[in-house]
Amino acid sequence: MVIQEVRPLSPVRAWSGVAAITASLFVFLTTELMPVGLLTPLSTSLGVTVGVAGLMVTLQGVSAGLGVPFIVAWTRWVDRRVLLSALLAVLALGNLVTSVSPSYPLILATRLVMGFASGVFWAIGVSMAMRIVPERHASRAAAVVMSGISIATVAGIPLGTVVESLTDWRTTFLIWAGLSVLVFLAVAIVVPSLPSANAVPVREVFALPVRNLPLRRVLCTVVLFVLGHFGAYTFVRPYLEENASAPPVFITVVLMVFGAAGAVGNFVAGYTVNRSLRGSFLVGCAGLVVSMLLLLTIGSGPAGVVVAMVLWGLSFGAVQLCQVNMTLAAAPETFEAAMSLNTMAYNTFIALGALFGGLFADHLGVTSVVWFGVALTAASLLLTLRRQR
Repeated sequence: MVIQEVRPLSPVRAWSGVAAITASLFVFLTTELMPVGLLTPLSTSLGVTVGVAGLMVTLQGVSAGLGVPFIVAWTRWVDRRVLLSALLAVLALGNLVTSVSPSYPLILATRLVMGFASGVFWAIGVSMAMRIVPERHASRAAAVVMSGISIATVAGIPLGTVVESLTDWRTTFLIWAGLSVLVFLAVAIVVPSLPSANAVPVREVFALPVRNLPLRRVLCTVVLFVLGHFGAYTFVRPYLEENASAPPVFITVVLMVFGAAGAVGNFVAGYTVNRSLRGSFLVGCAGLVVSMLLLLTIGSGPAGVVVAMVLWGLSFGAVQLCQVNMTLAAAPETFEAAMSLNTMAYNTFIALGALFGGLFADHLGVTSVVWFGVALTAASLLLTLRRQR
């Protein structure tokens, strides 16, 4: 596994760059998911239904997935610090336009453009962090960046909801525009110049899984656990309300605990992947299966719910980091291109997981959605075990 490092950099400068990239992930993810906590005031203010308001999340996620392989390939000659700065500028401008937009169609168009920027960040951000630290610390740098997911879940999205309750949803997006500008400045100051290391033309991007069997297997593994995890996780709230009679406050706390556990799982995996990458993924994936089974068996009371969700968060945090490192191991010479395919598959199957989960919930009940998650994550586990043999 080869990571192109940028030398020489002092430890302070290198880890400051990693912190800036982590902050970038935080603002990108909270911007993408912010409407989830603001659907009611958004729909009321803009005169649309809650379901239509939810398109703000769906549309951005779809564009993040489908556009990324093309944009990463088309910008393969662009310095990655310059590209990330441009993406953050798009994010800041998009949040600003959202905060002052007089019409919902303009907001949707803005979110579509922001989705393209978000997808490109997912393809280049982790590899940037891994390049600016010594190779022996590359996995730890990736873990730090991926912890931005948990920080956004635990702090960012609830904070946005609190800000909206004190002001309004437009002020929330205006504040996030300001945060995006601050992160833009941090990236411009502390992230070193990073010439594109291994991006390839579009036609070669889509040929990678055809020629590269290990990458094809990794993508299949990712598709299965993403379908299973997000299919089930999307419907955690109705499941807990129906099967554990959980009140909204308890559910909020549980989801925050899930996010915190995810951060811990990220950091633990940051150490274990260097010893055994596949073993770390197997343990994490097995944890996903067991946690959902625990939710089904002991999740009728608060203690059982907390145990199941803590294990679920730990496992998901570990699996998240492992799948990035597995992609790198499968395609070290074309990592950005491989990550663009990973991002496309990830975002597309998040949407499909939620869609299939909704179909199960509507026709067979929310408990069936958790069984759907068990089946798909178990299939991902079995595929990895079969590949190991």
